[in-house]
Amino acid sequence: MINFQINSNYKLKEKRKIKTWLIEICIEEGYSIGVLSYLLVNDKEMITYNKKFLNHHTLTDVITFQNNDKEMISGDIIISTERVLDNSNKFNVEFIEELYRVMAHGLLHLLGYNDKKMSETKKIREKEDYYLKKIL
Repeated sequence: MINFQINSNYKLKEKRKIKTWLIEICIEEGYSIGVLSYLLVNDKEMITYNKKFLNHHTLTDVITFQNNDKEMISGDIIISTERVLDNSNKFNVEFIEELYRVMAHGLLHLLGYNDKKMSETKKIREKEDYYLKKIL
């Protein structure tokens, strides 16, 4: 099951299309989805989550909380739509493309991909690009 909760001014469209795409990513990576929740928030709320759960006092576009059980992917992915908007402007891409990228990025973290080292960042970016082509 995939849930979307919107706590920002953004209105998420094409939820069925997005859910199908996220399920396809999991299947292709060899997993199924248990309960996956996406929470879209503003920067103020993102800072609150970042401080409360990670003790970070900085802005970020996505935070992922994993609750996986073997081959079943479950977790919470919190996305700042304000960071997505800023990044879409910075990278000169449409907002929806950047939102999809961040949605995939959070899911890829749940699937075991990391981005702490340069080699890991390169791999997760390649996966993001690959899966973005499937929805754009």
